[in-house]
Amino acid sequence: MVSRVGGVVSDDFRKQLLGYGLTTAQILYRMPDHPSLLQTYVWQNYDLFPKFPALQDFLSFWQQKLEGPLFSVTVAHSKLVKPAELRAVDGVFRLH
Repeated sequence: MVSRVGGVVSDDFRKQLLGYGLTTAQILYRMPDHPSLLQTYVWQNYDLFPKFPALQDFLSFWQQKLEGPLFSVTVAHSKLVKPAELRAVDGVFRLH
């Protein structure tokens, strides 16, 4: 994450405030010259749940421009900025 000087927030932090979350995709694909072998590629970026437009764009690029056919894609997503989880306490506890 790149931070700018002078109190201006980074683009990554701005995306988080707009609802983007950190998305990680494990992509298994077949080797072009050895189709019986699988290779792993890990992709990570800020993206919107549940449609993942950035990941969809990347996978579209992969299928159009790269030779290794996709085998499977496993996605993990986490919103890093979310509302605080608070609950009311019904009483006062004192320890001596």
